[in-house]
Amino acid sequence: MNEKNTVKKEANNKKQSDKKRYYTAHKKAVNSKADEKKSTPRKPAAKKPTAPKKTNRKMPIKEPLKIIPLGGLNEIGKNMTVFEWANDAVIIDCGLSFPDEEMLGVDLVIPDFTYIEKIKDKVKGIFITHGHEDHIGALPYLCDVLSCPIYGTRLTLGLVEGKLREKGNFASAKLVTVKPKDKIKTGAFEMEIIRVNHSIPDAVGFAIKTPAGTIVHTGDFKIDSTPIEGGVIDLARFGALGKEGVLALMADSTNAERPGFTLSERTVGESFEKLFAGADNKRIIIATFSSNIHRIQQIVNLAVKHGRKVAISGRSMSNVVAKAIELGYLSVPDGVIIDIDSLKKYNPSELIIITTGSQGEPMSALSRMSTGDHRQVSVGPGDFIIVSATPIPGNEKFVSRVVNELMRLGADVIYEKMYDVHVSGHACQEELKLILSLVKPKYFIPVHGEYKHLKKNSSLAQSLGLKAQNIIIGENGKVIETDGVNMKFSGNVPSGQVMVDGLGVGDVGSIVLRDRKHLAEDGIIIIVMGMIPGTGNVVSGPEIISRGFVYVKESEELMDGIKKTIQQTIYELEERNVRDWSVIKTKVKDSAGGYVFSRTKRRPMILPIVIEV
Repeated sequence: MNEKNTVKKEANNKKQSDKKRYYTAHKKAVNSKADEKKSTPRKPAAKKPTAPKKTNRKMPIKEPLKIIPLGGLNEIGKNMTVFEWANDAVIIDCGLSFPDEEMLGVDLVIPDFTYIEKIKDKVKGIFITHGHEDHIGALPYLCDVLSCPIYGTRLTLGLVEGKLREKGNFASAKLVTVKPKDKIKTGAFEMEIIRVNHSIPDAVGFAIKTPAGTIVHTGDFKIDSTPIEGGVIDLARFGALGKEGVLALMADSTNAERPGFTLSERTVGESFEKLFAGADNKRIIIATFSSNIHRIQQIVNLAVKHGRKVAISGRSMSNVVAKAIELGYLSVPDGVIIDIDSLKKYNPSELIIITTGSQGEPMSALSRMSTGDHRQVSVGPGDFIIVSATPIPGNEKFVSRVVNELMRLGADVIYEKMYDVHVSGHACQEELKLILSLVKPKYFIPVHGEYKHLKKNSSLAQSLGLKAQNIIIGENGKVIETDGVNMKFSGNVPSGQVMVDGLGVGDVGSIVLRDRKHLAEDGIIIIVMGMIPGTGNVVSGPEIISRGFVYVKESEELMDGIKKTIQQTIYELEERNVRDWSVIKTKVKDSAGGYVFSRTKRRPMILPIVIEV
């Protein structure tokens, strides 16, 4: 037992001795290292990687940035926005809209360029998002008052070129081709091009670097992960911009009322495949937007697969297809497209006709087919017709009328509500939320749509946590001003609708439209009188001429009554020695109008004409 304790004691002593030696050696090493550190110069500490510089400013800038919508707000179409800072300005898009039913005889509606003419020396460039009419249609008219570079992608500028040549001002225009990821420095602005998906190839959005901060403008867009042509929308770049800091996001609102995601364009091709198989030996006629090159490509592909030839009907459709083939955006094998005049050389089962008129426009090719007024195409029971478009708000009754007339002619008609023969080119709610989440703007400005669309888009932003006071619902002509910190409204500039009627631009106004409407609804009565100058004496007439009011031969009693009323008025004026022709004309107009209303409860336009005898 004593021996065992002695062994244990020696082991403990050895352990303590080893521990003492370890700590002594460690202390010497630490002291030696400290001495070495004192005698060795220190290396500078490595710099930590810096975070991307935020573009949201904390200090306001002295000269404010102005964002001025001249079109596209509280309406569909006519998109145009001016960005102005100090002595520099850029314009995004310059589109048109089509006249509503109240604009009798009007061909096109374009923005008011009054403010552009005022600042034309400041404008450094016009940047176009894509080639649809509501974004490029007014450019030929703007080029009459403004000379500066026009920036766009290849297809967009190809379509712009055609419009400028038609108007006759292409020679003076400077077109500059850009592509996604390009950055163009112009004046105080740097414009970065960002790829987006839409119903036309080569659509883009912009990141606009300004002294106040970065503004992101989506243009018209949707998120299509399986596009027909080109790449997918550059979501990564939108996200990167969000990390860098975005002062304001301006986003497409057209489909803000629609939940979910917009379907891919490829779903239309799948629907076409099923419909073509069920068309049997009938001739296929497809009406779609002339600019929807993706859809035309799918139709051409199916025509090749089913051994059919393709004919193009409609001037705008022919122009777009020709330009798309020329620039390589539309791939068509040789011999597939035939001239519309050669239809009789082929059996109906061998033909597909692609035509304009999907909106029921009165003079479009499909409308003329429905009324039997098309020179090359007579519709009948042997036709299978697909209307591949959604009616633009206000066009529903025109489309319905055309569909009804085509059916009366015996054709089978498939339209958008029945099958998936159309998908939108605009983002629905979940896509809009995704863009908002990626960009993370300080301010949100919904664009492109009626008020209800803008309001709904703003509600989506609020659902993601954006404060209501940081959402700006603008109006055309109402200036949005920002110093990089705050954003507010600050005054108005001239804006509105300029109507194009034939070669006349702006010469049709509200008074002319009122008169046209009056004539269309109530007709006109013309009263012709011959008078001796200076006396006020009537020596011939009054002669009554009526158009659009009543059928004169069946209303002789009414015409005689008008004549007698005028004669009585003239007699009373002669008795009072009234010689002023303007007074005579006014009294004649009033008395004739009062008589007509008392007999018919209608108010036709009454036009007295006095001829010197």
